[in-house]
Amino acid sequence: MDFWNTLRLALRALARNKLRSSLTMLGIIIGVGAVIATVSIGQGAEYLVQQGIQSMGTNAVFIAAGSGRPGGARMGFWAVKTLTIDDMNAIVREVPLIREAAPAVVGRVQVVYQNQNWNTGITGTTPNYFRIRNWPVQAGSIFGQDEVDSAANVCLLGTTVSRILFGEENPVGKQIRIGQLPFRVVGVLESKGQSVMGDDQDDRIFAPYTTVQRKISGITWIQFINASAISREASTAAVAPITALLRERHRIRPGEDEDFFVRTQSDVADLADQTQRVMTLLLGSIASVSLLVGGIGIMNIMLVSVTERTREIGVRMAVGATESDVQMQFLVEAVALSMSGGLVGIIVGLIGSALISNFLAWPTLISVKAIITAAIFSVAVGIFFGFYPARKAAQLDPIEALRYE
Repeated sequence: MDFWNTLRLALRALARNKLRSSLTMLGIIIGVGAVIATVSIGQGAEYLVQQGIQSMGTNAVFIAAGSGRPGGARMGFWAVKTLTIDDMNAIVREVPLIREAAPAVVGRVQVVYQNQNWNTGITGTTPNYFRIRNWPVQAGSIFGQDEVDSAANVCLLGTTVSRILFGEENPVGKQIRIGQLPFRVVGVLESKGQSVMGDDQDDRIFAPYTTVQRKISGITWIQFINASAISREASTAAVAPITALLRERHRIRPGEDEDFFVRTQSDVADLADQTQRVMTLLLGSIASVSLLVGGIGIMNIMLVSVTERTREIGVRMAVGATESDVQMQFLVEAVALSMSGGLVGIIVGLIGSALISNFLAWPTLISVKAIITAAIFSVAVGIFFGFYPARKAAQLDPIEALRYE
């Protein structure tokens, strides 16, 4: 028999037991749909993390004070006082891989506007910080270098702070109180949303670093430097010369620990990629168990079908059908079951991904690779679990099969 005739007979045999065939396909449908949905969730999470990393800035390199060992004790981030504005200027001047850099002095403050108040973070920096972070304003403007030089009492608000203090009112030009000092609001930044670590990047106030140093924190050092490299590859290559330069400037002898950290955007991105890859693989593996269960269901039904159709098999073999013809017929039936289930499962997976995205507000990315892999896997399940019943049917003795009742 040719293949198309075999396929026609197989489909006709499956159509005789529509309910049984549909229930048999259910395991494959659930398995393929679950694989596609879970992989799309995993890739959506990866996309979300990558977007968060991109929001950190272009080709970012972070240099933070910390990890010194005064008195034998390791210190954490921002725990030492050796990182200065001169270090930042030296990095920009002597490390050609770095395009520009901005300092940051951070802290917590209580802000008040009329009868509203809020405890939030404050970052003291320079105007180019917002260019490095790709962070434009949605209203007003960024403070200038003159205001940094004069330690002016001006600030920019994140959207969260602006909403809490001002509601729908435009805060630009208004005066707020930070601690006990009056500050004029010069602008409101566009929303950045959550960072990779899950904190609200918009719940923050920005002011000239000189103002924060002298009037709020009372310090002369900086906690970290936010630098931008000339390219993504350069951000990784810049780590070594930055480390060597700061070790020399801080007089750190060979074998001693640095009193600073240097991290790149690539480090965070690679870690996030690895984590999301493992999570996606884990979710896909759990979902693929349904495919295995569906395959066992196909084998079970095909074995029942062989038993039910023993006399039919005997008649076919008596009129000239070979063992390979019988084996092919039952194998095609098994593959038809799994492929039909796979096609319906793909549709279910796409619908499930859309529902998750719409109702749970979770980003999902449909992976063509996952769809193709699930389709191939469903065919493979049909072949693998259908082979034994098909082989059993082909090896029946025609004479015994004709006697079977």
